[in-house]
Amino acid sequence: MFLSVFDMFKIGIGPSSSHTMGPMVAAARFLDLMRASPFEFQGLRASLHGSLAFTGVGHATDRATILGLAGFRPENYDNDKAEAVLADIRETHRVTPPELPALHFYPKEDLKFDFGPNLPGHANGMILMATDKQGDVILQETYYSVGGGFVLTADELAAGQDTDDGPPVPYPFKSAAEMLEMAETSGKSIAEMKKANEISRGGSENLRSGVSRVWQVMNDCIERGLANDGILPGGLQVRRRSKAIHQALLAERGTNLNAPHKINDWISIYAMSVNEENAAGGQVVTAPTNGAAGVVPAVIKYWLEHVPGANEREIETFLLTAAAIGGLVKFNASISGAEAGCQAEVGSASAMGAAGLAAVLGGTPAQIENAAEIALEHHLGMTCDPVKGLVQVPCIERNGLGAIKAVSAASLALRGDGVHLVPLDACIETMRQTGADMSERYKETSLGGLAVNVPNC
Repeated sequence: MFLSVFDMFKIGIGPSSSHTMGPMVAAARFLDLMRASPFEFQGLRASLHGSLAFTGVGHATDRATILGLAGFRPENYDNDKAEAVLADIRETHRVTPPELPALHFYPKEDLKFDFGPNLPGHANGMILMATDKQGDVILQETYYSVGGGFVLTADELAAGQDTDDGPPVPYPFKSAAEMLEMAETSGKSIAEMKKANEISRGGSENLRSGVSRVWQVMNDCIERGLANDGILPGGLQVRRRSKAIHQALLAERGTNLNAPHKINDWISIYAMSVNEENAAGGQVVTAPTNGAAGVVPAVIKYWLEHVPGANEREIETFLLTAAAIGGLVKFNASISGAEAGCQAEVGSASAMGAAGLAAVLGGTPAQIENAAEIALEHHLGMTCDPVKGLVQVPCIERNGLGAIKAVSAASLALRGDGVHLVPLDACIETMRQTGADMSERYKETSLGGLAVNVPNC
């Protein structure tokens, strides 16, 4: 089993990796399929199913799908260009993707929200269609956005292509138990094993520059969030809070009135700043998803800014360790809120943050595994119930608390020797089972929980 650090940490746009980035990626893949086809196309259609339908408007799924069909991709998204293209599509009812003819596409008629049963493969399903001049469908593909920006066709999902099928890596662990056994046998840390795997696939320079870029985007997102204020889009009238809290914390520095628990406020605003940017459609890094994008950056920022001896040179160790844990969760359970609730998103992110922090603080592989388990265990059963389908309430605060739990979990694990009762593998399997048992109302459909008990205006 191998998932790259750059699979877990993808640079993209908000507000959702599965509902925004995924559909845009799927649309880009469909355009590639069209370019390789001998047919002459005249138009496009799309239908959104399951969670993509129920919370699609709040997650900007419709917007992302339209822009994807116009040729946009998350990794090089330009908001100003996107707005201009959307305005043109609304006026002309056409999209003009690169290397394809102008295609008829009237969003009000050609983009459908299907609120019927889910498609069979996953809760996040979509069907993309291309038509001829008579309006008949002559090319069609079903895509599933399976969490964290990962997209698979129906055939790929059925064939198990969400698992790794690349060349062998030096340390192919697919469970925490195997990871710990390999660490003990090799004498290497989790980060060192993960680094060897990454280099075997992509080379050392790609790893170095890529990790640097990931942290730059994460940190820039924090800084933008701390600098911006105002009301978030979507109609809930949620006000950004990170800037005001940050300014208050800065003003209180150097006084004798600071209670120790105020460090929690610092950790919270680092996370909330990211998720406020995500809610506004800004550039973020999946960690492992957009909905949980604030946890890992917040823990890194806390470590760099508040822990004596922290050094940016160790960010690679942090992210490699975190990615190793995130890969185990995705491979053996899920990182998708539509599949397993928020335990799969913020719970996974908290486990990743705890593991990364334990690693840079000198933890052994056993202590790191323990830190991840503690953080994930105390998110088990957490539902995904965004009010109005927006990645705002309870998502923004939830990232702050997930980051605090990550720090606490790492600290608690480092006070022990790594020996503990519940293995990380057992916790991951429990999360998978809990997600399977969870009602669909609590899996990013906004049909239960806070989403129906809080007024949507």
